[in-house]
Amino acid sequence: MINLFIVILLLVATIVSTAVPVGACTNFLVTKGATTDGSTMITYAADSHVLYGELYHWPARDHLPGTMLDIYEWDTGKYLGQIPQVAHTYSIVGLMNEHQLTIGETTWGGRSELRDSTASLDYGSLMFIALQRARTAREAIEVMTSLVAEYGYASSGESFSIADPNEVWFMDMIGKVAGNSGAVWVARRIPDGYISAHANQARIRQFPLKDKKNCLYASDVIDFAREMGYYEGSDKDFSFADAYAPLDYGALRFCEARVYAMFNRAAPSLEMSMNFVKGVEGAEPMPLWIKPDRKLSVRDIMEFMRDHFEGTEFDMTKDIGAGPYDCPYRWRPLTWKVDEVKYINERATSTQQTGFSFVSQCRSWLPDPIGGVFWFSVDDTYSTVYNPIYCGIRRVPGSYAAGNGDFHHFTWDSAFWVFNWVSNYAYLRYSEMIVDIRLVQRELEGMFLADQPRIDEAAEALYKQSPNLAIDYLTDYSCRTADATVERWRRLGTDLLVKYMDGNLKDELGNVKHPGYPESWYRKVAGETGGHLKYKPLEGEEDQH
Repeated sequence: MINLFIVILLLVATIVSTAVPVGACTNFLVTKGATTDGSTMITYAADSHVLYGELYHWPARDHLPGTMLDIYEWDTGKYLGQIPQVAHTYSIVGLMNEHQLTIGETTWGGRSELRDSTASLDYGSLMFIALQRARTAREAIEVMTSLVAEYGYASSGESFSIADPNEVWFMDMIGKVAGNSGAVWVARRIPDGYISAHANQARIRQFPLKDKKNCLYASDVIDFAREMGYYEGSDKDFSFADAYAPLDYGALRFCEARVYAMFNRAAPSLEMSMNFVKGVEGAEPMPLWIKPDRKLSVRDIMEFMRDHFEGTEFDMTKDIGAGPYDCPYRWRPLTWKVDEVKYINERATSTQQTGFSFVSQCRSWLPDPIGGVFWFSVDDTYSTVYNPIYCGIRRVPGSYAAGNGDFHHFTWDSAFWVFNWVSNYAYLRYSEMIVDIRLVQRELEGMFLADQPRIDEAAEALYKQSPNLAIDYLTDYSCRTADATVERWRRLGTDLLVKYMDGNLKDELGNVKHPGYPESWYRKVAGETGGHLKYKPLEGEEDQH
């Protein structure tokens, strides 16, 4: 029988020719002591201009002795090799398994000579295999690092967020030169009550060498750096990030700036300087983790994922690139030139090319099928809706399911295309349309969050009778609400078309108005065009316009 894991990886590879390129993703990490309800949370935005956002599902499976697992690279579909399968694999929804274990990632590349094209495991395979085989974050780290030690690591530098209901870990990893099997890595447990983040740049610098409870690392992580000429100092001063991923201006402005944005919103009392992310010489790097000013809710973390640097020097709604309607998005490329001078576009957490994103919620006091909620969305985080997907469900909602549509053909049955239809229309008159979008977004997410205690309570009552009853109930709830979200978004899109057609505006009574552009934009146009557009009345003419 063909292994389902292989089938779905092949499907993803067919749909996504280059899934999540370097410089693309954002993760936030939140520990139990930093949340209002005692859950752990991580986030992941899978940002790529060629990624079709969908929700994967792998049922639990038993495997015969001697079964082999074919490995296909997540980004390209390239066949990498085989490894032995284990006797039993756990079910997975998205990037959360049935035991509430959740994994996210961001790619940072690092030293290009350490990419091992002969290895058998890429970062995507590691994530999914760990979710199939591990119950806790520590077990996942053991699975991932033991696999690359034996079969090699085929990807470039990567940061992983790994969370279970009790612990949250941050791991940086990069491979070795071809033929030198394995990888070098460091994993640190985020202290309880603290939060962390990463966004396409290695962030672990110095780390404790004798604290196995809170820090794990490859035995040769420092020696290998010395061997390659990346480091010459003492063990205690060794910095993983500085050795394996030296900073450049892009790493600061495009990547570390997103970490700053999260830290700044979570702990404004710290008054964190932007000097580091602006590349000011001598500026102190940001810490790996901070303590937030207050405990954070699921709703707070969703909103952190919707950041465009508002209220900072990088605010994307304020410069002329935002156009007349304060659009906080800039079409790629990230860098551009005028008269051979290089310029940039800001790279915020919320970006137009998001394929999918999630906020995981892992709760230790509940049975796993009830405790784990994978809040899932597709497209731009600012104008999407996070749907509650319980981790133990038997199927996923049809409008979000893998294989329901593709990147090259529009269909009304696909959540990805429906949300993109609405967001891309809104980009035309953003400051106006986003108000309508956010109203419906808050209505839906507010309802889901308000209903959560009732859904949990009903599921717990059923779980005491039979876990299968609870799983069936949560499967129906997750699928029904997510599909209803897509239907509501279709109606929102048609409402926006009617309301804002042809640059006009219909009020509540259906009266057509002509609001024109904001006054600030008229002033910019007048200043740019000089007298070219100035109205010059003829002699004796009365102004009737």
